[in-house]
Amino acid sequence: MLEQLAGIVTSVGREILSWRGSRAAQGTWHGSQLKTEADLRAHAALSRELKRILPDIPVVSEEDGASQSPTRPPRYWLIDPIDGTASFSEGFAGYVTQVALIEDRRPQLGAIYAPALELLYLAQRGKGATLNGKRLRIASDPRRRVLIDNSPEPRGAAKLAFERLRCTGYVESGSISLKICRVADGTADVFVKDITVRDWDIAPAHLVIGESGGVLAGLHGAAELPYAGGYERGGIVAATTAELAAEARAALTRP
Repeated sequence: MLEQLAGIVTSVGREILSWRGSRAAQGTWHGSQLKTEADLRAHAALSRELKRILPDIPVVSEEDGASQSPTRPPRYWLIDPIDGTASFSEGFAGYVTQVALIEDRRPQLGAIYAPALELLYLAQRGKGATLNGKRLRIASDPRRRVLIDNSPEPRGAAKLAFERLRCTGYVESGSISLKICRVADGTADVFVKDITVRDWDIAPAHLVIGESGGVLAGLHGAAELPYAGGYERGGIVAATTAELAAEARAALTRP
């Protein structure tokens, strides 16, 4: 089934890429979320293709509020048609389309495609993760601490983390999911987000980084991230090791 998911996100991702610069890429802001016609088109395309491979599995989507019941099905698709809509709309490359299969309150399959960068991340619980077909396995270097975030230089919580963790480098990227995957593929070592994130932002990348040997944890309270109840989380940290994740959590939560 993972190969089928790869085909679906790649096909939909290429469609999304073809919409850049068109009216579909223009949108309006709803609070901190930019919404475009492309988001809705991608939602329809992903949902249609997923129903073809597993007709009885419900789809929970960022773009379908009615699907977001706090009483979750035992098995369901969790999708973010475009993660990084602002990057997509503004002509930057850092956006993805992504799918996770959730069962037993955890992602079991994950597929993430960044069409403008031609990066395809795939993961299956217990069977590893790949980037463009190459197995991912984090090899952390304690002398290197590269932080990743979505501004040209560290700002806000990222700046605090950069200073307190004594980071040695910084990488700019777009979507939340892509930043987590960039930790998984060795581009960066740590990523922090101290504002609300939602399960469809992180579920596929959570599996990718976990199967690569890294960690995705909650920033506050329990470090575990069960996929149950409400869909919002009050911040996350992704890191190459559990020790670095714990250090990042402490760096952002201490006075």
